[in-house]
Amino acid sequence: MTSRSRVLLAEGLGTALLLIGVVGSGIMAARLSPNDVGLQLFQNAAATAAVLVAIIAVFGTISADFNPAVTIGAWVLGHQEGRNVAPMIVAQVVGAVVGTVLANLMFDLEAVTWSTTSRSGGHLWLSEVIATVGLLLVVFALVRTGRHSQLPYVVGAYIGGAYYFTSSTSFANPAVTVGRTLSDTFAGIDPSCAPMFIVMQLVGVGVAVSLLRALFPAGNPAD
Repeated sequence: MTSRSRVLLAEGLGTALLLIGVVGSGIMAARLSPNDVGLQLFQNAAATAAVLVAIIAVFGTISADFNPAVTIGAWVLGHQEGRNVAPMIVAQVVGAVVGTVLANLMFDLEAVTWSTTSRSGGHLWLSEVIATVGLLLVVFALVRTGRHSQLPYVVGAYIGGAYYFTSSTSFANPAVTVGRTLSDTFAGIDPSCAPMFIVMQLVGVGVAVSLLRALFPAGNPAD
């Protein structure tokens, strides 16, 4: 298998596992704590954070973006070749779809059930910008200062916390957003709401890149 094929397989498989974690834990949380939304969110956030730590640790030596926003940010910042961006994003989106379908099937649901959970409004869109900016700052501050070994734990901790400090529960990932349209469960998002979430995530990429270039200039990250 070529190195590029390994990267695409890692991105697809890792993103699928991420969605299994996000959607599956949401379904389980709703079944275990049907009358306590706060506890459902805690369970969903904790499981997602734990899955992120695991999959970044497993695939980090190959490729562990699992997120088109991170891949685009890596390209703009000079950490990823442009020719790899589109195939990686395709692998991530396919992985997200497969992961959501598998999560649905694990809990004896239809393979695909379009979500009816409306997530729309300026406050949610602002949350997605902030969540994405924060995520990219976390990832590339560590990358540009050579602290790669800390990535699994810091990214997991950030996303776990961002479930609570953002009103959108921190999607911060276009592939995850697409995947979550396919499950009418706790973690779902109505397909009509997804495009604006993705637009705001891309806005977040632009803001984050500007901040990272100012804070951690390439070639001299310690200054």
